[in-house]
Amino acid sequence: MKIILTKDVKGLGKEGDTVNVSDGHARNYLLPKKIATPLTEGSLAVWEKRKKLKAEVLAKDKDAKLALADKLKDLLIPIQVDVGESGKLFGSVTSIDIVQAIKGASGLEIDKRDIELPENIKLVGTYEVPVRLHPEVTAKIKVSVQGKTAQ
Repeated sequence: MKIILTKDVKGLGKEGDTVNVSDGHARNYLLPKKIATPLTEGSLAVWEKRKKLKAEVLAKDKDAKLALADKLKDLLIPIQVDVGESGKLFGSVTSIDIVQAIKGASGLEIDKRDIELPENIKLVGTYEVPVRLHPEVTAKIKVSVQGKTAQ
């Protein structure tokens, strides 16, 4: 049975893809859970229109995100954290801490899920952190983790 996926399905396809699946899988799982719709001329026309609108929205959003990336690239974000006598951080610096520091330093709003930290920062120093603002736009910000002695 040919269907159009209404959501991303791992191993099958992305939203809007037309795929061929077994009749049982479509009738018993995909269609009842509204993960897919049967492929007809009408449903195909609706999905083509949705794809076109989504592409237009992404294109408009890209321009705004490019301007935001331009503002972010020159920023050096200082973050003060408590450190012990040996210079190690108490805890770590997470994406939430970085988002709050960006808002405090520049007033720019960034979603914490846009910060791409491979792992939390646990040492004092300067780090280059990628920020994915759009599927096609990534900015790199510099984060300066500075220690202050806990008392």
